[in-house]
Amino acid sequence: MYDSCSGSAELIGNTLREYCLITIKNSEEEFQAEMNSRQYDLVLLGIDDVKGPRMQLLEAVQKKSPYTPVVITSANEKAELVVKAMNTGACDFLVHPVSRERITMAVERAIELRNQRHEIDYLRHRQDVVYDFKEVIANSVRMKAVLKTLKKFAGTDSTILITGDTGTGKSFLSGTVHFNSPRKKKPFVKINCANIPEDLLESELFGHEKGAFTSADKQRIGRFEQASGGTIFLDEIGEISLGLQSKLLRVLEEKSFERVGGNKTIYADIRIIAATNKDLVRQVEEGKFREDLYYRINVLPVALPPLRSRQECIMPLALRLLNRYCKSVSRVIRGFSDEAREAILGYDWPGNIRQLANTIERAVILEEEDHIQVGNLALPPRRNNQTQPGTLATVEKRRSSDRLRSDQDASLAGHEKELILRALEECLWVQKSAANKLGISPRALNYKIKKWGITHPHWRRNK
Repeated sequence: MYDSCSGSAELIGNTLREYCLITIKNSEEEFQAEMNSRQYDLVLLGIDDVKGPRMQLLEAVQKKSPYTPVVITSANEKAELVVKAMNTGACDFLVHPVSRERITMAVERAIELRNQRHEIDYLRHRQDVVYDFKEVIANSVRMKAVLKTLKKFAGTDSTILITGDTGTGKSFLSGTVHFNSPRKKKPFVKINCANIPEDLLESELFGHEKGAFTSADKQRIGRFEQASGGTIFLDEIGEISLGLQSKLLRVLEEKSFERVGGNKTIYADIRIIAATNKDLVRQVEEGKFREDLYYRINVLPVALPPLRSRQECIMPLALRLLNRYCKSVSRVIRGFSDEAREAILGYDWPGNIRQLANTIERAVILEEEDHIQVGNLALPPRRNNQTQPGTLATVEKRRSSDRLRSDQDASLAGHEKELILRALEECLWVQKSAANKLGISPRALNYKIKKWGITHPHWRRNK
């Protein structure tokens, strides 16, 4: 603290010593030396003149330590001085004589403000790291092309439509676009249109006035207002009713709307990113989606490939997810066993990245060894020869090598089951001994036993 009024300095010092350590300096030189040598949580600075050296001292403190809150104390309460001090960076202004309660309140508010700024900066930094194009795993040619396109789109304000199967990362990539756009310091608001009942979705998007309906006991701000200046992500836009689609079209065209039950026009500068796993062209043909709205949201289209079409990305994604979930449960798991890697790469992942994440999270919780074993993945039977829902792919479009191998796979599968049965019989159905005979781990054998539905009346789980 640096205050030329000894009486106020003594009062402030006595008040604050009950709560914290305080240092009092009586000259500019001592004050500057102290600021250069130590970091303080709060600075109290006495200023009585708009153009005096103390105001320059405030400017110096702000430049040197911009996150340190400064409270001004003064015997001068002229508006010019107060405005100048606050515009220079002070967070509060105390006029002598000041009470102990006012001093305590000012200090508490200043510390709270500092903590809030730290938290906001931390969250922004974290978001910038998470939503970074460089952090997106894109080893396949198709995914590299998608990222290249999204980088270009991020620099614009045009509406983006992201299509793709469930779980392909539409929500994450929409955030990546926002936090790499000129709007990154403004709100990013996400809403899943499929998770909210139709009668509540309008209020969720546009807000409502008090008394608009039975349970509307107060005014509510909608998501479009919350996102003003930033970006709103409308997930599953294909689920919106035709009536609501017309109101959404107006928002896209005029950037304006009214709250439910209100007549005041509200303007919101927003960028819209929409996503869907539906075929909107077909919905337009069937009369389920407005044609004019489709063309309005399809300004910058992006189609995300399913995970099965990104074979080069699967294991890097699996390892990234493994590290994330290991940190969350304080576990050390170094990777995947060979059998687990084969199972991961051989599976079609109809739920895409979301299914992969859930599978690995469960495996991390169950695993007792230092590598994920195939049994803990608990993958359902392979779907390589089935058409995946939500896509236009057919069996005829799958790789010819898969078709040629189908008969061989069936015969090899039968041979594997026969081999396991023979080993179990020779080892009197003791799984550990049979595993040693086959040269695989007991866990891997247990997985194959479950896979082929092999049972024995002496096994505990079959009793």
